[in-house]
Amino acid sequence: MSDADDSGPAGATVKRRRRPSFKILAIAALAGVLAGLAAVYVMGGFGGNEEQTAVSCEGAATTAAVLRPAARGEVAAFTPAASPVYVGDLAFVRPDGSPGTVADFAGKTVLLNLWATWCAPCREEMPALDDLQASLGGPAFEVVAINVDTRDDGRDARFLEEADITSLARYVDRTMAVFNTLKGRALAVGMPTTLLVDGSGCQLGVLHGPAAWDSADAKALIGRALDPEAAAAEAAEGAEKASGSGH
Repeated sequence: MSDADDSGPAGATVKRRRRPSFKILAIAALAGVLAGLAAVYVMGGFGGNEEQTAVSCEGAATTAAVLRPAARGEVAAFTPAASPVYVGDLAFVRPDGSPGTVADFAGKTVLLNLWATWCAPCREEMPALDDLQASLGGPAFEVVAINVDTRDDGRDARFLEEADITSLARYVDRTMAVFNTLKGRALAVGMPTTLLVDGSGCQLGVLHGPAAWDSADAKALIGRALDPEAAAAEAAEGAEKASGSGH
């Protein structure tokens, strides 16, 4: 995770990487330990959503529970939500300049990622997020990567072009309100922050730090979110077999 400083190079050449480096993956593995020491803390001035929209996420708890066995390998740092909260009210700006919210993706499972050009781990994982969107993106699933650079100087667009990011749409939030809102809900401590969100806008879990989102482990996690009933049935069948083998 990286410090909140917009002073990174604006035009550095970027080479596309399919997976985060070993160093970055090590950071992800330690994300839980580092969470309390995370360096991105925005002190006032930007605000965020003053009030959380009152939406029940009781049903999302069942889905979050079936994700727990899939939080392993490349996504071992993913934490399923014990008490899912509504995040459909999080706002950003669409590529055409119009306002948007997570609720606009109602009916889709969303992987919501907050990133910045000054955040090295964020830049490392962007190709993996792009590949994930290319392989799984469609009517049922979307990767929504929101750039939170506060300077509107085009450096995020240049980075996406230089890194050959072609499948992700360019969503932005120049106020960092989306980050501050999640921070206020104890869902964000640094960059990158990635949430898995169900079709009702309810948070299913969060991963603090980078991950290999194009990996088989990540796709298995997302697959469970897309079809929680099948995942629950599979778990029940496995438990039954284990119980039977013990007699």
